[in-house]
Amino acid sequence: MNQPTSPIIGIDLGTTNSVVAALLGGKVQVLEEQGEAILPSVVGLTLDNKLIVGTTAKNQLAAFPERTISSVKRQMGQAIKVKLADQEFSPQEISAIILRRLRQRAETVLGVEVTRAVITVPAFFDENQRQATREAGTLAGLTVERIINEPTAASLVYHAGESTRRHLIVYDLGGGTFDVSIVRVEDGVVEVLSSKGDTQLGGDDFDQLLTKHVADIFLTQHGYDLMAQSTTRWRLIQACERAKC
Repeated sequence: MNQPTSPIIGIDLGTTNSVVAALLGGKVQVLEEQGEAILPSVVGLTLDNKLIVGTTAKNQLAAFPERTISSVKRQMGQAIKVKLADQEFSPQEISAIILRRLRQRAETVLGVEVTRAVITVPAFFDENQRQATREAGTLAGLTVERIINEPTAASLVYHAGESTRRHLIVYDLGGGTFDVSIVRVEDGVVEVLSSKGDTQLGGDDFDQLLTKHVADIFLTQHGYDLMAQSTTRWRLIQACERAKC
């Protein structure tokens, strides 16, 4: 059984990138690994079937797209399987691999075993998607103490301790999801009055549209379809993402 004093980490399980934070010295800090705070939400298998997560997996995406999975958050809550080489996984299982890596990072920084977490989700996530996120946490060896809407979490950070009533718009455009929430903050209480969004709209979609635009022009000018092969397609996507950024 978990001890009441065991640390609770906070996790933003993102479509494109994920981060983990904890309370250190009375202040919430994002936990880093080798100077990197962000963990790309990418899982892969090397040619010798070694599981890799984060930047290493992202780096092999263009060369071995069939051995790499990214943006799995967009499939959360769906009764499907995703392929990783010749193996199949549920979206929860892939997300659990990312969460487990974040848990390991937290244990390294904190120096203690970590088994409890709060995980944020888009405000527009339905119950199936929220339950899938809880299941992913459980598979990663975490007791998910709470699922918190991302705009609520943002409001808690930026307006904690305010006594005056304020109404805020929280705009959250991520790699795969988009939320806009109207939030009321008063006496330390955050209430989300309304949320609208799209769980299938984000930076990934911009990348796909930019990629198609460039590929169409290249096909017209040079007669070669950059989208025909998976390796050239992923290289083009990555180049378009860098240009977008």
